[in-house]
Amino acid sequence: MTRNGSPATVAAATGWLGVVMLDTRFPRPLGDIGHPDSFGCAVRHMRVAGAWPREVVGSPTALRAMAPAFVDAVRALAAQGACAVTTSCGFLVLLQDLLQAVTPVPVRSSSLLQLPPLLDAAQRVGVLTIDARALTPAHLHAAGVPSARLPDVVVQGVAPDSHFVAAILGNADALDAARAEAEVVAAALALQARAPELRTLVLECTNLPPYAAAVQAATGWRCQSLLDDPVLRAAVTSSSAAAR
Repeated sequence: MTRNGSPATVAAATGWLGVVMLDTRFPRPLGDIGHPDSFGCAVRHMRVAGAWPREVVGSPTALRAMAPAFVDAVRALAAQGACAVTTSCGFLVLLQDLLQAVTPVPVRSSSLLQLPPLLDAAQRVGVLTIDARALTPAHLHAAGVPSARLPDVVVQGVAPDSHFVAAILGNADALDAARAEAEVVAAALALQARAPELRTLVLECTNLPPYAAAVQAATGWRCQSLLDDPVLRAAVTSSSAAAR
């Protein structure tokens, strides 16, 4: 804590992450990227007005039309002093190259960017997503997965008719955390039944990490999300060290 203890001063002293947020109203439990304490460091959120979850996830055309607004948000957070910038939706990986090109600070648009190094260490890696139908090879290519390794990424979606999906994609104002956790665990177990050899699961959706411990307990798998991203963690550590 600094002498005056103001949030801006604390952020400057510790290094802070910028988080580009979709336009949402659903609850953000601890672990969700929208919760201020999920990263365990200072964060600053910036909402992109009109970026509704269902359109960002389900329509690459709509997402590209929103690209200038996401670019503006990344630029603004970097200009304010963010040591790195991330986003609240893994499907924004389609904009990864564009967003990184507008700032010298690291931009990590999606947990899917962790797939290439994970595939270097394992024969196959699982992905749990909010919408398996919408997560295409184009998203995996944008994350850096080579064409030859696409079959080694095993994708599982949370049930389309689940409460979790309805609450997040429908941008509801309420979320039953216990019900959502059971649905997310059920999806992970369905993936384990399909691919029992998996050992690592990437959580594409930034609303999934609140249930990571339950998934790990049920499957024995290691869960990776943006909260674990090594580039983001390194940026915070480096920025904090430089500020001392």
